[in-house]
Amino acid sequence: MSQSPLSLPQARGLGQTQRKDKWWLQPLVVFLGLGAFVVYSTWAAFQGAHYEFGPYLSPMYSPLLFDAGTAFGTGSLGHHTWFGAWPAWIPAWVPASPALLILSIPAGFRTTCYYYRGAYYKAFWADPLNCAVGEPRNGYRGENFFPLLIQNIHRYMFYLAALYIVILAYDAVIATQFQADWAANGGKMLFGGEGGAGFGIGVGTLILTLNVILLGGYTFGCHCARHFTGGNSDHQSKLPLGKKPYECISCLNRNHMKWAWVSLIWVGFTDFYIRMVSMGIWIDWRLF
Repeated sequence: MSQSPLSLPQARGLGQTQRKDKWWLQPLVVFLGLGAFVVYSTWAAFQGAHYEFGPYLSPMYSPLLFDAGTAFGTGSLGHHTWFGAWPAWIPAWVPASPALLILSIPAGFRTTCYYYRGAYYKAFWADPLNCAVGEPRNGYRGENFFPLLIQNIHRYMFYLAALYIVILAYDAVIATQFQADWAANGGKMLFGGEGGAGFGIGVGTLILTLNVILLGGYTFGCHCARHFTGGNSDHQSKLPLGKKPYECISCLNRNHMKWAWVSLIWVGFTDFYIRMVSMGIWIDWRLF
């Protein structure tokens, strides 16, 4: 019986490949998209100002544990803050920005997300750049060593991220409550020259509500949510929460990448919108 010699694949240098398609396009788009969001969100987090306007609160600053807005001549202490003004016990070298106190949780959830891992591993670490494309290392250690070992905390970050959805939903409800002092202090900008205190819906209300929907679709379509509702079971009749919740989460999970990108972009836009109306550059028209 004759045997054919087998040839092992040759080691490739960085970027070397026999592929003829535009394999570099996807990692490039991911690099630019994620890079732009990281730059903007980092800049916004260090501002410590223009994160609220009337009943609106930026999702990058929610929950607002301590309000530093009054120190910058912006914000409205007592409307969104949980524990009052920026405390004196925080060291002076720490930037007076409430976002720095809470952003580690949503950031941790996204950076440990199964989709985002594959996305930024390719785009930022070239691990690898794409299938059958050379990478800048010869060995593979997986996620068993630091720092990639911390990716295993994703299931725990999911529980905290789910709690964030509840908090952001509460913020969306608050965004319908236009109080009298808001109308007096910023009525022309907030109401477009019309309207008064009480229940109302402005453009910002719709933006904050849609933000909750998109983040909810991303968060509850997570692989951890699917596992939690019965993804580890071979018998659907034994699912802990029933068949319907599992099927609903599985439906979201099938479009997890789309939810991840759309929700990421909308979070940035929501913060930007509130920042613009707070600075008086944009007008938030009250619709109802």
